[in-house]
Amino acid sequence: MKKAFVIIDMQNDFIDGMLGSPAAQAIVPRIIDKIKTHRQKGSAIIFTRDTHGQDYLQTQEGRNLPVPHCIAGTPGWQISDPIAAAADLSACIVFNKDCFGSLELAQYLCQEGYEDIELAGLVSSICVVSNALLIKAHLPEARVTVDAACTAGVSDEDYQASLCVMKMCHVAMDN
Repeated sequence: MKKAFVIIDMQNDFIDGMLGSPAAQAIVPRIIDKIKTHRQKGSAIIFTRDTHGQDYLQTQEGRNLPVPHCIAGTPGWQISDPIAAAADLSACIVFNKDCFGSLELAQYLCQEGYEDIELAGLVSSICVVSNALLIKAHLPEARVTVDAACTAGVSDEDYQASLCVMKMCHVAMDN
């Protein structure tokens, strides 16, 4: 069975930068442990990276969330150093995405025939849920799992709501 561990947007701006939070910081060691576990299982380690341009504030997202973040090439755009080191980022596939979900990621997982896909990362109620649902739509028979202990939301309320939505769409919870 072909397995993948997909790490969503574990970038500096979401951890301790412009949109960071203590909850986001708390999941970093857990994700590092998950990377080690998945390496031992032979899973592919795949990343997404939220990627915006200098025109961010002129985009629909920028008008709705007027906090410039993850601007390509900036320190906030980079995947967290401890996570990048644990995964050996140079040996991983990274999908840069300019919106919440990555069609390219979902299509890649489908084309490559992944059957067991676990997701972790940030932010649970925006990019994690978007990618989980895109993957499930592309691979309806695949086992898609989110480790609830390895994701965080903007608030506890939106975190719980995102977990509920994913469960309702047959994304399993692992924690």
